[in-house]
Amino acid sequence: MQNYPLIKKIDSCRVCKANNFTKVFSFGPTPLANAFLTKERVDREEYFYPLDVFFCNNCKFLTLGHVVSPVELFKDYVYVSSTSQVFISHFRTFSKEVYERFKLMEKSLVVDIGSNDGILLKPFKDLGIKVLGIEPASKIAALARKKGIETISKFFSVQLARKIVSQYGLAKIATATNVFAHIDDLDEVINGLDILLEKDGVFIMEAPYLVDFLEKRYFDLVYHEHLSYWSVKSLITLFKRFDMEVFDVQKVAVHGGTIRAFIAKNGIYKKTKSVEKFLALEKKYKLEKKETYLQFEEEVLANKIKLLALLRKIKSENKKIVGYGAPAKGNTLLNYFSIGQEFLDYIIDDSSWKQGLYSPGKRIPVVSSSVLKDDKVDYILILAWNFAESIMKNNADFSRKGGRFIIPAPTPVII
Repeated sequence: MQNYPLIKKIDSCRVCKANNFTKVFSFGPTPLANAFLTKERVDREEYFYPLDVFFCNNCKFLTLGHVVSPVELFKDYVYVSSTSQVFISHFRTFSKEVYERFKLMEKSLVVDIGSNDGILLKPFKDLGIKVLGIEPASKIAALARKKGIETISKFFSVQLARKIVSQYGLAKIATATNVFAHIDDLDEVINGLDILLEKDGVFIMEAPYLVDFLEKRYFDLVYHEHLSYWSVKSLITLFKRFDMEVFDVQKVAVHGGTIRAFIAKNGIYKKTKSVEKFLALEKKYKLEKKETYLQFEEEVLANKIKLLALLRKIKSENKKIVGYGAPAKGNTLLNYFSIGQEFLDYIIDDSSWKQGLYSPGKRIPVVSSSVLKDDKVDYILILAWNFAESIMKNNADFSRKGGRFIIPAPTPVII
């Protein structure tokens, strides 16, 4: 990976390989969404990268127009999945369903690509299954190993797949949850899966769903890690090149609307009716038309105007506002809407990995929720909107004292 350029402009579609793009919206130069700053670095210059979204006129795939080196993106990665009880519960259910559906046995191997701190693999291991994590962020991989989850700290590739098969055997299941949208060279990964999986092996991926992205105006899902914006049709087009098929699709609630796709070699598993249902839904939402995305940009700009007007009104009344949640999506919102410390005194986050750091671009301090106990706060702007329900529930005392929550998307709402 050493020779990978820091940033490159895409010259072909990673789904269909054509070079026929239209730029449909732009967020302008933006810092990397997970590049939080330490106190020592907060006064130094930051790097800003183009954040433009393109539409493939050939296969109708939605993608970022520029790719930042994954080494640059993930070297200081601070996102840890297991800080969220919602995700812990989600993956516990996920593992049980996969275990039962595909009749896994003790000798079965489950490999998770982008395994983070082992949140998905731990429940599989608890069920007695062999597990292996692939996590390029070395500090987070070390965290997984401490939990007893064997983890390789590298990017998944053909070469690594061969090494895994020689050391551990073929995998029955390979997963990539909330990571498939982050990968530029999908050909390398899918060729690697072809080597890694048993003949009837299954690849299961989860990614934010393009229909929800548009319907709920979740523009803040656009950041440099999220290279691809997935529809079922785009997944079918991609895997068809490798003689693989999407044989089942499920909708799951995490991240505000996610699809879980099951993929295997052609003809191994019977295709469920769900696939056609999702394709019909995508036709209804006109995902194949670039005008859909141009209209989306106008709606996002309208949201920006409304939210800024609301925050200015609150500040004119001398009220105190803080943010809650420091996810990557929150930094897209803060930077694109230009919301800094003139609006938010600080951002609360439950991850100790982010506390004591400063948000990229706007440099707002990130603190623990314990600060709320002694500080007089009037409004909390929920930046981690996908966890709004649990955040409000966990901060019921704040509500009882008269505090109010602001949910910023798809249109600003005060609760």
